[in-house]
Amino acid sequence: MALDSSFDKPVPVATVATLVGDWIDRLGVIHVEGQITQINRRPGAGVVFLTLRDPAQDVSVSITCFRQVFEQIVPPPAEGQRVVLRAKPAFYRGRAQFSLQMFELRQVGLGELLARIEQLKAKLAAQGLFDPGRKQRLPFLPQLIGLITGRASAAEKDVLENTRRRWPGVRFEVREVAVQGATAVPQITAALAELDGHPEVDVIVIARGGGSVEDLLPFSDEQLLRAVAACRTPVVSAIGHEPDSPLLDLVADLRASTPTDAAKRLVPDVREELERVRQARERMRAAIVRTLDREERALANYRSRPVLAAPHSMLERREQELADARARARRALHHRLARDTEVLAQTLARVRALSPLKTLERGYAIVQSAEGHVLRDAAQVTAGQELGVRLAAGRLAVKVGAVSETGGPAGIGPSDAGGASGGPEVGDVDDVVAVDEVDTVGGVDGAAGVDV
Repeated sequence: MALDSSFDKPVPVATVATLVGDWIDRLGVIHVEGQITQINRRPGAGVVFLTLRDPAQDVSVSITCFRQVFEQIVPPPAEGQRVVLRAKPAFYRGRAQFSLQMFELRQVGLGELLARIEQLKAKLAAQGLFDPGRKQRLPFLPQLIGLITGRASAAEKDVLENTRRRWPGVRFEVREVAVQGATAVPQITAALAELDGHPEVDVIVIARGGGSVEDLLPFSDEQLLRAVAACRTPVVSAIGHEPDSPLLDLVADLRASTPTDAAKRLVPDVREELERVRQARERMRAAIVRTLDREERALANYRSRPVLAAPHSMLERREQELADARARARRALHHRLARDTEVLAQTLARVRALSPLKTLERGYAIVQSAEGHVLRDAAQVTAGQELGVRLAAGRLAVKVGAVSETGGPAGIGPSDAGGASGGPEVGDVDDVVAVDEVDTVGGVDGAAGVDV
């Protein structure tokens, strides 16, 4: 029911405290679960004060318990334990302070804790926090490593010494926190957020040197697991508890079995890397030597070939072949020219033998009309007709004085040498043509007559 109040009608503090106390008193006895973060037993006091925390929500409440009730709890409660209390809410009106008055305490059993972890595991797996696809790859050679571990712990020493032994130049940003108990989760989460925001940190390691299942409960806390999953920097889990590994191993980007194993996974061994470099150089050198040897053998093989061993020999051989071919061509040409010259001479002799000029050279003549027709019969000529006479040397232009058809002779031949009167002499011919005038043509000096 709402309280009727205003600036004009304010409610006194005592009234508010009384109303709140009355409401809390009506809650009766309740059962509350949480983690004990602090136990304060004041000497001589009849009351023991405890602090109970909800690790999932980071909410705490004060607990009061009569000493005789507390001392009867077996085994005695310890800080960091998860417990279930039977208590009654109490409100001290004088200080307006809320607390729980405990009547009975039961420690949460290991089996129940493991069952709750399994339930959380199934829940986070369904949400994909364990998916390998979301895990980040660690850098090959981190320059600055963030380390979250217990104060002056063996885990811190193992990580620092083994990492620097493997790679002396590596640097660390160490955050010492509580790694068990009620304050572990908030301290680890705060250190994780700080290192994740550091611009130079390349990887973050959360290390602890093993412990009981109860001691490792902070590393299965949902708040811490979600903080690790949200980190932009790769996270390595190095808790070192093999039988029942905490859920942090599943959420982290890399799980190392121990802090020493984490050091081996964080950086390479400088000696091993130098040895790899040496081996790589040897392999490269051997490969180069093999390649050079192979190429040298191939070059020697090429150089041993005649064309490279004596390159001029091929030219000399070709030069000799060319000279021989030229000589053969010259001989063949000369032979062909000689043969064709002889054939030409023979052909020319035959042509000359068949030429009409040969007949003319024996004293015969060719008589042609003025039109150039060759005359074969005296009947083709009339008296007074101008004719042309072709001799072996020169031409004659003659005029027919008379035509006599006395019978054809066997031929017309040259005059007999005995008739040397200088005048024309007619042989035994059937047809005789009398020539009255003779003009020399073609360089023939005036012949007195012509044999027809």
